[in-house]
Amino acid sequence: MPHSANGKPIILDGELRGFEHIAQNFSSQHYFWSRPSDVDYDASDTGGSNFGPTNEIFLSQVEERINYLLENHPEKSKADIPIDLVTASGSGLDPYISLDAAIFQANRVANARNLELSQVTELISEHNKGALFGLFGPKDIVHVLKLNLALDELTNKD
Repeated sequence: MPHSANGKPIILDGELRGFEHIAQNFSSQHYFWSRPSDVDYDASDTGGSNFGPTNEIFLSQVEERINYLLENHPEKSKADIPIDLVTASGSGLDPYISLDAAIFQANRVANARNLELSQVTELISEHNKGALFGLFGPKDIVHVLKLNLALDELTNKD
């Protein structure tokens, strides 16, 4: 199982594009953004911040993330923002976002890539992963890297 132990590398056309089990930072308007990471997406330094929900530093970080999302999604309101777009996972490396988080970003990505919104939402739907056997784990999650690679394939953009 060395492939899995190494984060499950994703290789396309002989080029390492990322890892199935390790999130990476996407900041371009052309891509769906991952969950925030308290370890700057560094797989050698996994972990969360351990700040409680009333910690001033945590609240400040969340507020900054909310403001950034609203600046980049002006058609949205604070109430529209899925929690996973403003809070880091326990490992800081979760490669998935919720289906709601993907849909939240769809309009921005469609506009940046000059695609119809329906094309982007169809890709999101194709990459929506259900719970294992319909029972175990979260349902309605999307692997960010795989979705972004599918976008690149659709638009031939690297």
